[in-house]
Amino acid sequence: MSSQFTEDEEVSGGASRDDLLDQPIGEGSAPGQSEDERATEQLRAHGVRLGMGGVATFVFWPALAIVVTVTLLAMVFPSGTGDVLTGVQNFIVTHFSWLYILLVGAFVIVALIVGFSPLGRVFIGRPGDEAEFSLISWFAMLFAAGMGIGLVFYGVAEPLTFATVDPKPGTAPDERSMIHTAMAQTFVHWGVHPWAIYAVIGLSLALAIHRRNRPVSIRWALEPLLGDRVKGVIGDAIDVLAVIGTVFGVATSLGLGVEQITSGLAYLGVVDDPGTPLMIGLIVVITALATISVVSGVGKGIKILSDVNIGLAGFLLLCVIVFGPTLFIVRLAVEGLGVYLGNWFGLTFDTSMFATGAASKWQSSWSIFYWGWWMSWAPFVGVFIARISRGRTVREFIIGSLLVPMAVAVVWFSALGGTAIHREFFGEKGLVSEGKVDAPAALFETLSELPLGGFFAVIAIILVAVFFITSSDSGSLVVDMLASGGHPNPPTWSRVLWAVLEGAVAIALLLAGGLGALQAGAIATALPFSLVLAAMAVAVIKVLRGIVRENEREAERERGRQVREEVTEHLTEDFDDTLGPKVDDRIDYRLQRSDPTWRRRLQQGPRED
Repeated sequence: MSSQFTEDEEVSGGASRDDLLDQPIGEGSAPGQSEDERATEQLRAHGVRLGMGGVATFVFWPALAIVVTVTLLAMVFPSGTGDVLTGVQNFIVTHFSWLYILLVGAFVIVALIVGFSPLGRVFIGRPGDEAEFSLISWFAMLFAAGMGIGLVFYGVAEPLTFATVDPKPGTAPDERSMIHTAMAQTFVHWGVHPWAIYAVIGLSLALAIHRRNRPVSIRWALEPLLGDRVKGVIGDAIDVLAVIGTVFGVATSLGLGVEQITSGLAYLGVVDDPGTPLMIGLIVVITALATISVVSGVGKGIKILSDVNIGLAGFLLLCVIVFGPTLFIVRLAVEGLGVYLGNWFGLTFDTSMFATGAASKWQSSWSIFYWGWWMSWAPFVGVFIARISRGRTVREFIIGSLLVPMAVAVVWFSALGGTAIHREFFGEKGLVSEGKVDAPAALFETLSELPLGGFFAVIAIILVAVFFITSSDSGSLVVDMLASGGHPNPPTWSRVLWAVLEGAVAIALLLAGGLGALQAGAIATALPFSLVLAAMAVAVIKVLRGIVRENEREAERERGRQVREEVTEHLTEDFDDTLGPKVDDRIDYRLQRSDPTWRRRLQQGPRED
């Protein structure tokens, strides 16, 4: 139950309710009081209903019940669950694909307006706050949490697929058009569009957490629109949706990651049968490692693994560029980027309204899947980057979480995808078999053509495994914070629970239909949360405009104060030199014109009684 305080009531350590609300969660603890105790006290002052074990009663248990129920059904009835997911996917693609496309395009526009308008000067935090992490570590954690596994899984497969066996509907059949469109469409899926979702959601949360001292929870980003209603049932429902979306979004990534790891092991000859049992075993092992990492916290395990991750990814990327078809990669990046920028609006808002059959299937398998995946990930990535972004300006936040990942995506897909395209069109071929591209294996087959191909394959497997761990531990930490009412250091036992559940959901989705079930699950979980995300975009603009107006009023008051001080000082210093003689002369003149009796008295001076 929430604790209720009056305005004058004091709690432990002599702190009033206002004191608790005016400080960041966990800060300002009294002597003998731990940060966790202080945080719990502050959460209750905010109206968070905490139950046994330190969890938010009306968020933790409903979310847990739904996740466990879906997981058990998928494991017990895998075929039926797969059919249901496919049916839901088809319904959403048919009736709501336009909504996904519209929202994603709107997020990009909002992010650019916010970042490069006067709103971008707003500081995330209180005056004097410094960035908790270095720029490199901040970017590494942001990038690893945002889309790590997907970059490796689709780095080769997606551009190659679009350029060969499954081009975007309407693409001209000539070689040049297919390659250019393949790269441009890949940049749409992995460039500013997903990161715009993350940036807007993360910014709305960062402002709530670091400027208004609210708990780390999705509901508080909507406080500017909903007011105190975020403390009740509406807020609970929002956080439950966020927890469910995060769990299934992370599980989708874990499923993709384990498929690629098993393909890599098969390529290296370590295993003969990269089937479902092996995948399940790997999920169990890597989930255990992720659990160890998430228990250690953001500043230790997650930060260290993210730094390792970005180093391995950079090393692999550099080797592919150097040992691969370097000139072709550079030209492909430039031309693909040109096609992408030149057709940005058309590519962004393409709903395939006249598409039927195979064309409609393409839309659901690729663009709509990605938009659903990104939106299901948005609570997780948004909370995570908000948590680590104190001490930066809004413009720095947008550039770091939007334009820099875009640049990395262009280089990454041009290098890996370009190497595969060059081989298939101008080299030995062999990456396309029986009219399809084997997505998990395509990476390793492409690396095999490079010098030290086996070594690079090992690096790729390690990279996917580390991405697996960072996605799981970051996701588990975020889910645990949401389920604990926004506690910055939620209970360890619940971190372990959510990490295990994410692995279990990944296993369940693999049993229910593999990649197809993973895609369907991502699309389905995003739908109910998409409207919440749209509201958060509106809220962040409202908050920023309010901050800017308040800053302008404060600046105007400061200018007025400075002018008054300067005028007062000037008049005081120069009075005797400027106005004094004039005043004296005026007094003398009036005296001379006055009654003679008064002149005599003034000349005689005061009388002595």
